Amino acid sequence: MTKLSLGSHPYMLGFEQLERLLERSAKSGNEGYPPFNIEQTSQNSYRISLAVAGFAEEDMAITLEDRQLVIRGRQRDDSDGRVFLHRGIAARQFQRSFVLADGVEVGEAIMENGLLHVDLTRAQPETVVQQIKINKG
Repeated sequence: MTKLSLGSHPYMLGFEQLERLLERSAKSGNEGYPPFNIEQTSQNSYRISLAVAGFAEEDMAITLEDRQLVIRGRQRDDSDGRVFLHRGIAARQFQRSFVLADGVEVGEAIMENGLLHVDLTRAQPETVVQQIKINKG
């Protein structure tokens, strides 16, 4: 019995990239830090909110790499000369990745009350009807 993948299905032509995106998002396996929400703010817009308390704007980077939104954070170690009796707030780095569909564009990013908000919009697809001429062989 052979495994039938999405890209090899006879009625699904040209969807190989979708299969690669699904594999890439499954492999990213983000652990659980930082926690995040994804909300639909209108019919064609979304907002990703990450809980990044303790991070400053200059501690984070947001990039778009091959339809993959990558949010990275790295806090500076400012414990020089400080004596901690208990250190329960870890200064750790993180990376969160989100695979975006074609037509989804990244808008602005806003830091507010320990939350990083990244706004996304989806362009309305145009309905295209094309007549194909049949040539005589």
